[in-house]
Amino acid sequence: MSSITPLPAGTAAPDFILPATPDQKVSLQDLRGRPAILAFYPADWSPVCGDQMALYNEILPEFHRAGAQLVGISVDGVWCHAAFAQARKLHFPLLADFEPKGAVARRYGVYREADGITERALFVLDADGIIRWSEVSPLGINPGADGILDALDKLAAPTQHKGA
Repeated sequence: MSSITPLPAGTAAPDFILPATPDQKVSLQDLRGRPAILAFYPADWSPVCGDQMALYNEILPEFHRAGAQLVGISVDGVWCHAAFAQARKLHFPLLADFEPKGAVARRYGVYREADGITERALFVLDADGIIRWSEVSPLGINPGADGILDALDKLAAPTQHKGA
């Protein structure tokens, strides 16, 4: 039985600062002001992770139309991320939750202690950094993007009626 308990909707997303490249970091604060998608995934070169990240890369324009920014997060290091992103032609940052290993994934409740990797977990945050939707998928299953797109639609719905 898994003891993985991802942070629930309505929770303030835990702050983080993670390397995106050897000399560049991305923080949760950098993502504030518009919706954010945090895509935790087990490993850069696994077939399912590659397919999942490639799918998100293909539909990145849909995420951007919703005003959202996407980051991938795994325990792999920045050089591994750089090679993976180049091979897959990814156009969004991959953040290295490398040292201390899985520290950010632990704060989000999605670190697999026994395996030393993160769960395949998705979080959609609103512009204020509050988790509005999350999902953990089995490691061998690509969760696709429907849940993310539905959550982004729900975030956008209230703002369409402001001032009406």
